[in-house]
Amino acid sequence: MRNLSLSILLSCAAFYLAGCQSYDPRLASRETEYLNGTVSVQRPTPSTTGGYDPVSYWDGDNVDGPPSIKIYLGEQRAYFYKGDQLVGLSQISSGREGYDTPSGRYKITQKSPDHVSNLYGDFVDDAGNVVQANVSVKDKRPPGSKFKGASMPHFMRIVGGVGMHAGYLPGYAASHGCIRMPAFMAQTFFSNVSLGTPVELHQ
Repeated sequence: MRNLSLSILLSCAAFYLAGCQSYDPRLASRETEYLNGTVSVQRPTPSTTGGYDPVSYWDGDNVDGPPSIKIYLGEQRAYFYKGDQLVGLSQISSGREGYDTPSGRYKITQKSPDHVSNLYGDFVDDAGNVVQANVSVKDKRPPGSKFKGASMPHFMRIVGGVGMHAGYLPGYAASHGCIRMPAFMAQTFFSNVSLGTPVELHQ
């Protein structure tokens, strides 16, 4: 009886592990194989949070085709395509609970390299020291302070006040609705999109 139970347990484990090995080219951890047969080895790249980013990469400089972006909020990742070819992948941090990033099909409506938020930021004193961090412009302002909007470099507006931009990535959804990206990926995406570039946001 004991041997039968052990046999069943091993069979179930083998089935489970085999199911985990299904190949999804969007989630390849070390290599991405493209439609033309070329292979790009992902190299660690500088991260906004320090250290290295083992996920984000770009391999689209010599690729032609109309740009498009697909963002998967559940994965916290953004995929950049030229034509049907995946050429880039970026980690993201989207809207936290209560500030959910909207899913749907949109287009880039604005590009602003040195964008500053007029809704969220910090209260600072006259010397620029932060008195109260991560506030809304509508929050009660401490005496003697003023509102300073958050820097949102390489801002690409998608819908309403929501856009992609360089920002802090803690490893989970943490923004007020925007899609934060590592600075080097935000700059690369920014350089490769134009007004009207389609962006799909999926849960």
